[in-house]
Amino acid sequence: MESNIQKPLDINFNSDNSVFEFNYEFLHETKCIEDIDKTFAKEVQKGDIMVAGENFGCGSSREHAPIAIKASGISVILAKTFARIFFRNSINIGLPILEHPTFSDECSKGDEIEVNLEAGTIKNITTGKEYTCNKFPAEIQNLINEGGLVNYTAKKLGVR
Repeated sequence: MESNIQKPLDINFNSDNSVFEFNYEFLHETKCIEDIDKTFAKEVQKGDIMVAGENFGCGSSREHAPIAIKASGISVILAKTFARIFFRNSINIGLPILEHPTFSDECSKGDEIEVNLEAGTIKNITTGKEYTCNKFPAEIQNLINEGGLVNYTAKKLGVR
């Protein structure tokens, strides 16, 4: 996957603010992240990067939370840590995620960020600081690149 250079949203999440409730009728168009930021769904743009804190996605046991985030246009989520089920659901629907323990503390609104999922790197273009994350194995990267488990499996079975 090629690198993205995007400006992160001015949203910092922590474990106290990462429980989601969704209105399924207007999932990504009006309700995505509304308990944290009422303007998120209106302001998010395709390709934006979400920067989060610890245990992001806690309380989200279904795939609807990462689906709404992906459908809103978010290209990747960078967090200190992810709740395990949110982590798995994100991969299963093809939403790229990376964990780094200090990046969210060292990122500011308006910083330009470059993410290379294949290399497992994040670069803050604004500050010049680079971060190394644990990258996913090739098969998981392929699954994400295919848009998730359903598309990946369909391709493997020759259905797509």
